[in-house]
Amino acid sequence: MSFDPVRHKREERAGYNLIAARYAEGAALRADLNAAFLAAADLRPGQRVLDLASGPGVLAGLAAAAVCGGLVVASDIAEGALQEGRRRAVADNLAFAAADAERLTFADAAFDRVLCGLGLMFFPEAGRSLAEMRRVLRPGGLAVFSVWGEEVRAPLVSCALQCIRRILPPPKAGRLSPFRFGQPQQLQQALEAAGFVDIEVRAHTLSCAFDSPQAYWQAFRDMAGGAAAGLSRLPEETLARLGSEVARELAPWRQDSGYVPESEVLIAVACRV
Repeated sequence: MSFDPVRHKREERAGYNLIAARYAEGAALRADLNAAFLAAADLRPGQRVLDLASGPGVLAGLAAAAVCGGLVVASDIAEGALQEGRRRAVADNLAFAAADAERLTFADAAFDRVLCGLGLMFFPEAGRSLAEMRRVLRPGGLAVFSVWGEEVRAPLVSCALQCIRRILPPPKAGRLSPFRFGQPQQLQQALEAAGFVDIEVRAHTLSCAFDSPQAYWQAFRDMAGGAAAGLSRLPEETLARLGSEVARELAPWRQDSGYVPESEVLIAVACRV
């Protein structure tokens, strides 16, 4: 099955534009992950920060509060998601700029920190994106990433994908796996190849609770941008069936009257010299 990077970006853009408001509204599910991510970034007042794959700017808004007197630029290829971020923004040191992570338009050494939360695995040319992030980072600056762990360790995403594979016909075009950097050594090697040093990769457990399979399914639809575009083209009865049948995949994560699919997220910190 061939992979078309242009089509992939088009689907990602369409999907995240479609779910932008719901993605922002669902940020509470990822609050502990966001806190761990920003703690790893070691943000300081006055810093200049670039947040890539920012969507509606959830992380960017939190970062802006931590760098008072500085600047945070939220960037994404999904212009509609950025517009949603502008609508919700309250910080006066938060800006929005549409950009492709593989071809950033910012000057060399423009930022003290580059953030990329749950985005790197969806960049077709990840190596080129990492090189661009390193270019716009000042010497001594930090880049911080989060990616999903291995599929078996990330049921928050994998349960829905397994259900989709079980019920729907195979896709006509190849897609990037959300778990492509799920092993720590894969992520470490990619960062080293881009020229980063002093790399630290740690595992974070993201715990989200749902009272029903349907609630889980809606949460997945509200955060899975590329998948959201494809799912939006399905008949309502098919979407309802997926929401019911995902209970089979969720069964191992049943706790009392609900479901808690604890998932591994890798957080990496890397330095530019």
